[in-house]
Amino acid sequence: MEREKFSSRLGFILISAGCAIGLGNVWRFPYIVGEYGGAAFVLIYLLFLVALGLPVVVMEFAVGRASQKSAALSFDILKPEKTKWPWGKYIAIAGNYLLMMFYTTVAGWMILYFVKMLLGDFVGLDAGQVEARFGSMLADPVLMMAMMVIVVLLGFAVCGMGLQNGVEKITKGMMVCLLLLMVVLAGHSMMIKGGGAGLEFYLKPDFAKVREAGMGEAVFAALGQSFFTLSIGIGALAIFGSYIGKEKRLTGEAVSVLCLDTLVAFMAGLIIFPACFAYGIQPDAGPSLIFITLPNVFNHMAGGRLWGGLFFLFMSFAAMSTVIAVFQNIVSFATDLTGCTVKKAVVCNTVLVILLSIPCVLGFNLWSGFMPFGQGSNVLDLEDFLVSNNLLPVGSLVYLLFCTCRYGWGFENFLKEANEGTGLKFPKWAKAYVSYVLPVVILVIFLQGYWAKFMG
Repeated sequence: MEREKFSSRLGFILISAGCAIGLGNVWRFPYIVGEYGGAAFVLIYLLFLVALGLPVVVMEFAVGRASQKSAALSFDILKPEKTKWPWGKYIAIAGNYLLMMFYTTVAGWMILYFVKMLLGDFVGLDAGQVEARFGSMLADPVLMMAMMVIVVLLGFAVCGMGLQNGVEKITKGMMVCLLLLMVVLAGHSMMIKGGGAGLEFYLKPDFAKVREAGMGEAVFAALGQSFFTLSIGIGALAIFGSYIGKEKRLTGEAVSVLCLDTLVAFMAGLIIFPACFAYGIQPDAGPSLIFITLPNVFNHMAGGRLWGGLFFLFMSFAAMSTVIAVFQNIVSFATDLTGCTVKKAVVCNTVLVILLSIPCVLGFNLWSGFMPFGQGSNVLDLEDFLVSNNLLPVGSLVYLLFCTCRYGWGFENFLKEANEGTGLKFPKWAKAYVSYVLPVVILVIFLQGYWAKFMG
């Protein structure tokens, strides 16, 4: 059966970017930029994004395009005879399922908050009461389960409509809306009275702050963020390589995806910092920034219900674009491995992903006594650690070694595939860098993740 292709190059770039653009870089990026000295940190981050993220994205695209299959079969098709690379596929398959085991729950929070904002649920509440609302949402397993199931049904319904009519058409629409919403929200935030201090904090390089935080710490934070923002290493991007033609070289396409991903993360900072500074609220990390601090900010704002609703609509689009992209990968695993129809793959995986997502939902309420990393930790922390600190770096290492090692696909084969078509070339001189330097860097990130978690 002929493999379905994207109808346009724009569709491929927007969907690949949609996969990379997730909640982590929308809420995590602004926070760590603020912590490590604003614009000075952004420069370090961009350097690592190109040096570290770009080669692995090109490799994922190349493996996908050359094999015309998902990560479930691509290693088997491209590997030399009598060599064994099957473990690559197990890392990719495990990574996609594990990511969705907690991502579906968080995406459900975004949609629920969008509805709550529009209905005016936070109007007149102070910071403590907003926090209590967030706590009561987490404590309600039925509501959380319902939102998670809605996310799973929506995501797989789009995949069931096919690549062009479902995934491409709907993700394209969502990404265009996401970018427009972002421009509107950033424009509004930058004009808030008293927001100038937030812009200065975010955009004016302050190398003294980088030194204050510790140059080593800042470099590691930039390394880690550039690596995790793209969801590389689990074949989530490779699948989209298998849906494109050979007209364009893959380095240029990867650069476009990186630029879009960085633009969204950067604009999120433009939305968040001026608003927080204008109302004297310190931008905080993680979920509390999105679910507790920001509703409080919108409460103070003229037309806050509308702006808050638009913000959570933007966040819902960011979450759902990743969910749909990874679900498309999961559906492809099933069709590639078993030869079943897309419809059958969608039905079976809908049930499977709902079941796998239940521990995360219950980890905040009925199973809240389970604290894998000590007081205050939960199932989501464990699942996130397994993906972010283990499967992403190890999977990236697999792609790197597969594309550079002579016992794998080999650098010459990779280079030929990456440079077929017109556009930006992957440089031949980079062979030593991607073969010897980059694997060591990724290994250091992997080990540092464990050090920070258990020794820090």
